[in-house]
Amino acid sequence: QIPTTLLAQVDSSVGGKTAINHTLGKNMIGAFYQPRLVLADTETLGTLPDRELAAGLAEVIKYGLIRDPEFLAWLEQNLEYLLARKPEALAFAITRSCSNKAEVVARDERETGERALLNLGHTFGHAIETGMGYGEWLHGEAVAAGTMMAAELSAILGWLKPSDVARVEALFARAKLPVRGAAMPPEHYLELMRHDKKVEGGRLRLVLLRGLGQAVVSDEASETQITTAIRARLPK
Repeated sequence: QIPTTLLAQVDSSVGGKTAINHTLGKNMIGAFYQPRLVLADTETLGTLPDRELAAGLAEVIKYGLIRDPEFLAWLEQNLEYLLARKPEALAFAITRSCSNKAEVVARDERETGERALLNLGHTFGHAIETGMGYGEWLHGEAVAAGTMMAAELSAILGWLKPSDVARVEALFARAKLPVRGAAMPPEHYLELMRHDKKVEGGRLRLVLLRGLGQAVVSDEASETQITTAIRARLPK
């Protein structure tokens, strides 16, 4: 594989997932097929529109939020260098992101457990992509808004402080990513989210944050709490 976007270089090229989109849900039909080699040429990133670069940063930020608080702090200090496409900063962020993902995938290639943590914000985000029509929102944009919904829900459960949620929002906003979701009724979000592969026994299992850098898969949130988190992040 020769990924030419930031999102592909830090995420989709690593781990062997291949899938297609379906009208009922994203990434529901596919297979695991590991490439022999992934060659990420950072010079290709110079050709990306700013919007595509920002979309890739959503997945970079994700690694800091789920398992690498030191990297999260580095991103807060160096985000402008990434937006300016400084080669050294990009190379570090890509290497650190791939290292994080590879460690998780090596322990759980077929997503029977820990690999699900890589989906922070994705259950909400996939609902946005599916509900709005694929391509209207870039994947990273939907993940950023979805991660904000996950952060709101984590705060509702008492796991994050309001200052933590504000810290996440500030980083996404600096990265020029949306911090609010698509203008869909919360009931439509929930309907789409029920098609997610993490649903078990009719209960939504969501990737949430017990702290910044500490992701968990949880089914503890009630439908009312999930709805409240979605409402908190709908457009004003």
